[in-house]
Amino acid sequence: MQTAPNERRFHEYRSGLSRIRRRRVPLQSEEISENSRAKFAEAFRVKYHSDVLILGAGAAGLMCAIEAGKRGRSVTVLESSNRAGQKILISGGGRCNFTNLGSEAGNFLSANPHFAKSALARYTPQNFLALVERHRIAWHEKKLGQLFCDRSAQDIMTMLEEECVRVGVRVKLSTQVKEVHHAEQFTAVTAEHEFAANALVVATGGLSIPKMGATPFGYELARQFGLNVVEPRPALVAFTLNAADAKRFCDMAGVSTEVVASIGRQSFREKMLITHHGFSGPAILQISSYWQPGEKVALDFAPEQQVFAPMTLAGARQHTPQPQALSAALREVLPKALADRWLQLHPITKWTNAALEEAERTLHHFEFVPAGTEGFAKAEVTAGGVDTRELSARTMESAKVPGLYFVGEVVDVTGQLGGYNFQWAWASGYSAGQAV
Repeated sequence: MQTAPNERRFHEYRSGLSRIRRRRVPLQSEEISENSRAKFAEAFRVKYHSDVLILGAGAAGLMCAIEAGKRGRSVTVLESSNRAGQKILISGGGRCNFTNLGSEAGNFLSANPHFAKSALARYTPQNFLALVERHRIAWHEKKLGQLFCDRSAQDIMTMLEEECVRVGVRVKLSTQVKEVHHAEQFTAVTAEHEFAANALVVATGGLSIPKMGATPFGYELARQFGLNVVEPRPALVAFTLNAADAKRFCDMAGVSTEVVASIGRQSFREKMLITHHGFSGPAILQISSYWQPGEKVALDFAPEQQVFAPMTLAGARQHTPQPQALSAALREVLPKALADRWLQLHPITKWTNAALEEAERTLHHFEFVPAGTEGFAKAEVTAGGVDTRELSARTMESAKVPGLYFVGEVVDVTGQLGGYNFQWAWASGYSAGQAV
């Protein structure tokens, strides 16, 4: 990286200001305006140049930097926060669910469901796992192909940082980019510096978890360069309930049970958790990515089980009083508090086959309309983003602006829960890193 500060002019200016202060000259029309100050700051900004400039030191940005560095490119990464990889560090309960062995295009939501195929094929979970093992990071597999660190997510960050150092990547933290412009090169402007490069990679993430510094900057850049952006929305996020449904369920906050959550043909069988504001847990987070406001969500509270149907058999109801039989049957599949509440909300008033069959149907197909979600503040990821029709599926480069790339969460590719979003970050970052 080269620097070219004009130190002599800077000291002359400072000396001139000192003389003005000593003379106590009235400023009035001679007063240095904000515009003049801005022009002066621009004249004396330290200017850097590298082959590749990456905005964002998250998973996708760092992977892109490492791959570009391996190819001999000089790489600078600018990160607005004071620490790289903040989402990596908090993921998986602090152990980082760093990939999923079953990653394929069907695990991702996008306006173009085929877009992710190329990148996912070029850089697979096995490729990232090989990197993890080269750094001797202990890991384990949980259910459904989810891979976690045995010790800490910091192991993944240390690995990425060491790889960056090995290939000469420069990472600058606490560096807020104010604007980006493009002439012969791309130039990112901060308060004190200008960073120029032949290739610009936008890896600024989405809007989820704003307390960690999430901003719409990546989307704004895309629009600035004429690219379409699919409206961002919270994904992998808890639902809130309307007042009536909240009254029915939310006093049982902390109760969880296995359900199948469905919207249309999309469904997930995992745990659901009742919260003080609505429904959460893996099943709800998963289906939330596919939900649109006003849409119904269906819940099956007894997946692949028949609760009341056995009571329709001949002689099955002769010896046990109705309330006890219903309660005992439901408590076999639901936590006690939820089973008892269910019977209060859906009383079976007739001891007939028809009534029992209807109760069985209701248990397997309970519909509700969420009042909303807990928003970007609690969402794990952002759905929507830079329209994939604007990008090369192989390189992540803009079709309209050569040399401009978008990777990771800022792109309209959203993974399901369970390590898929990290795999997209690694794969898209790798693809861009091979092209810049």
